[in-house]
Amino acid sequence: MINQLLNNIQVTAFLGIMAAFLLTCLFIHLFYSKLPTDQGREFAHDGTLSAGKPRGAGFVFIVVFIAVAVLFGNVSTENIIYLILVFAAMLTGFLDDCSKAPWGEYKKGLLDLIIAVMIAITVINFNGTTINFIAADTSITLHPVVYGVLAVILIWVSINVTNCSDGVDGLSGTLTMITLMTLYVVMEILNVATDFSYNILLFVVCILGYLWFNATPSKLMMGDAGSRAMGLFIAIAAMKTGSPILYIPVAIVLILDGGLGLIKVALLRFLKIHILKNTRTPLHDHVRKVKSWSNTQAVFRFAIIQIVVSIAVVYMVLISATR
Repeated sequence: MINQLLNNIQVTAFLGIMAAFLLTCLFIHLFYSKLPTDQGREFAHDGTLSAGKPRGAGFVFIVVFIAVAVLFGNVSTENIIYLILVFAAMLTGFLDDCSKAPWGEYKKGLLDLIIAVMIAITVINFNGTTINFIAADTSITLHPVVYGVLAVILIWVSINVTNCSDGVDGLSGTLTMITLMTLYVVMEILNVATDFSYNILLFVVCILGYLWFNATPSKLMMGDAGSRAMGLFIAIAAMKTGSPILYIPVAIVLILDGGLGLIKVALLRFLKIHILKNTRTPLHDHVRKVKSWSNTQAVFRFAIIQIVVSIAVVYMVLISATR
């Protein structure tokens, strides 16, 4: 009887989800004091309040996610490659978290590029280069090089906007969960990526375990170890739907919150064009400093906006799938 239960896929899936949450909570509790401490953020609103808090908790919940995905998930060659590269993205962030002097932008950019190229090659090899436009009920097949370049851009953007959004207790984790669950629902509606979608649930549950400790007022932070891995995983999930363009609406709050600052800095640095002069970036700093939102208001209101957009996306996909 016990063997039959253990061989039952529904029971295995249930056990995997419970293990993901409980192990994340357990290991964060056990290794809390071993994590590097934050030095504070000089230019962020209330950035000094984070000084002294443990950071790099992303190392814990990403390692738990990978272990549980291997034990309970679909251990295909493709999924194993993704897990290895998610670990690599986490590790580059964690080493930066542990470093006394922050890594330079170009060093991190080069590492992102290497990981992004490897992900793009993997996606093309196992899934092809066809992009579906769900709203228009059409699709196009791109040349592998063109698809690869676009995939690298998507991955780089996702990593960096998610990283830049990590500045308020619970914000980037909450937005990432909403984005990933939207992509999971899309996969279920379209019946695609069935070998990968369970990993999304495991990833989300591991984030929930982290958020148990990160809710305002937080006891610790995920650091680059968590945010960079989350951004990479979102990009993979978006491409696995077969409709990577969906990344834009399902991650629109992450894109606006973290991306506007990247655009602002890039235009000023390379073209000497100064935009959004009266807007602080990331936007979560603007609403807290200028609009006097509390941390909780910022998280809830940003999450509400993304949920509304995500509901619209899911409904659009559902209507398209039933036509």
